[in-house]
Amino acid sequence: MSDKRNTVWSFFSSVKLTVSLLIVIAFTSILGTVIPQQEAVDTFVDRLSPGMVSVLRKLQLFDIYHSAWFMMLLFLLAINLIVCSADRWPVSWKRFRGISAPDKEEVLEDLPPGQLIHSEGAFHEEASRVEGVLKKLYGRVRRKDTESEILFIGEKGNASYLGVYLIHLSILVILAGMIIGFLFGYDAHMEIPEGESTDTVMLKRGGEFKKLNFTIQCDRFSVEYYEDGTPKMYRSELSFIKNGSNLQESAVLVNHPATFEGIRFYQASYGTVSSGAALILVGKGHNQKRIIKVAEGTEFDLPGKDGKAKILRMEENFMRMGPAVKIQITSSTQNVQFWVFQNIEEIEEANPGLRKHIPIFNPGLIAPYVFSLVAFQPKHYTGLQVNYDPGVPIVISGSCFLVAGFIVVFFYAHRQVWIGITSEVGKTRISVSGKTNKDSAGLTREISRLIKEIEKTGARSE
Repeated sequence: MSDKRNTVWSFFSSVKLTVSLLIVIAFTSILGTVIPQQEAVDTFVDRLSPGMVSVLRKLQLFDIYHSAWFMMLLFLLAINLIVCSADRWPVSWKRFRGISAPDKEEVLEDLPPGQLIHSEGAFHEEASRVEGVLKKLYGRVRRKDTESEILFIGEKGNASYLGVYLIHLSILVILAGMIIGFLFGYDAHMEIPEGESTDTVMLKRGGEFKKLNFTIQCDRFSVEYYEDGTPKMYRSELSFIKNGSNLQESAVLVNHPATFEGIRFYQASYGTVSSGAALILVGKGHNQKRIIKVAEGTEFDLPGKDGKAKILRMEENFMRMGPAVKIQITSSTQNVQFWVFQNIEEIEEANPGLRKHIPIFNPGLIAPYVFSLVAFQPKHYTGLQVNYDPGVPIVISGSCFLVAGFIVVFFYAHRQVWIGITSEVGKTRISVSGKTNKDSAGLTREISRLIKEIEKTGARSE
């Protein structure tokens, strides 16, 4: 049983397992970039065979980051990091808490001349002075007295042994945030007509509806166009209402979302709804003219009651040519559909012969009737992308820990400095040396600084 336990522990504490998992997760992330995910799948699957689509769906490759096997990879990585940390923690903690005993005389052997100092001061006076300098620079100092020598060791940067564990902890926190986001977060979409409100969103995964605990009202929607008719800017003025109180008002534009109770609302799309209104001028000859207010689905009799007209569609910017209404004319002899543009004169000036070559754009197609779009009063709806990810604050915290861990690992080093003081004929010799777990150049500079501090009172190096 013990051997089996040791085998399992060795497996999960293996650095090879860590590297393997990271490679698989990286490859999975590449797949998630190459293969369209979630709502982007529909157009992609049209290019694949039904069998291939079935295989990809069974492997959950259309929603990799919410798949069971991707969650398992993250879980295994978390277990691996925990076991690796637990396996190596006792030694690192001992190095962090402890301070080495000043008994490594061999460190002070065969030193270069620049690390040997001769002083005219008395043996014990020099020892006290050196101890003060060492405590000033290192804080943690131990001393060992023998018959012929006094040894000191100064130590700092023990926290560098814990930097890797801070990195491990930060990765675990980030993984926890990701998993919480996957399990409890959602992406959704909602459409709100101008002046109306809703408390329901449609989830992108599964197409189900989810009820929020507050209501969102679109107070106003506005859109601006470039000269060529393409949208320049569209903006939604939203109110967030809860328990009958208007708690927040926010303007939502593309790349400028609003946030309420941790849920972010992005401007994604817009359109017009059938409740918009238009004024249509219907004429028959010179005398029979009348203006009719219509909406999508409106039916009315033609002058003389020779047939019926029905409004099929209303577009604010049809084919980038401005407001237009699609009309169906039904009579005993014909059934015709055509578009009526508000700016038909300007359109035909830019496109000579338009009415002749494209009859469906001719408002006088049904003689002797002529139709004109006098005014267009569209009612817009705003399309909002809704995102809720409760793991974001956790991921942000983990990222901060990660930065702190990298700072400790790369910018802190555990350094030990040994100083040996021996008495010679009429002089006192001071030997200085050191060790570090990284950044040897930094240790050399630190030893030079220490020697300069010691030399300030009159001692000189060889």
